[in-house]
Amino acid sequence: MGWLLACVYSTIPSYWLVVHPLADFWRTRGAKLKMVGPIWPILWMAAGLVTARWRHRVLYSTPWRWAPALALIAAAFYIYQVARRDFSEDQLFGRSELEPHKHEQRLVTAGIRGRVRHPYYLAHLLHLSGWAIGTGSLAIWALEGFAIMTGAIMLPLEERELVRRFGDDYRSYVSRTSAILPRIKRRLSSPPTS
Repeated sequence: MGWLLACVYSTIPSYWLVVHPLADFWRTRGAKLKMVGPIWPILWMAAGLVTARWRHRVLYSTPWRWAPALALIAAAFYIYQVARRDFSEDQLFGRSELEPHKHEQRLVTAGIRGRVRHPYYLAHLLHLSGWAIGTGSLAIWALEGFAIMTGAIMLPLEERELVRRFGDDYRSYVSRTSAILPRIKRRLSSPPTS
């Protein structure tokens, strides 16, 4: 089961690589989500075909591995839940990018997005990491590496596309929040008074 989920989660950045940098291309062609969406299941199948031979190869097997794994998966589900607040289904599935004239263009900066700009990507990464740690599967670790590499390419392209859509409001948002991992604020202690 973990391997099948990893085939889905690991291909999220590569799917968005097809959407975000090519958003203008899809828009000028009148593309809708139902035209672009089928690309994602094709990516799942490709990930499955490439990694199937390694899905039962285990890098390690220790009884404690599921404790941190389940904590990461639980954190991912929590983040998914709070990330849904104030974020429409149109925004989640990319309808706002592909059909901007039909769907609301709204920059959401409240809630969890006040700490990280892309909480769904954080949740995907935690979920995928949980399954990799828990199973010890070589295939899942390879798929996580693929997701991180394609995400590192995709995220700056998505950020550029968001700057084009939201301009200075998005630039200001970038200056005060991190992309995926929340910033840890240091508390400065005040000097003792005499």
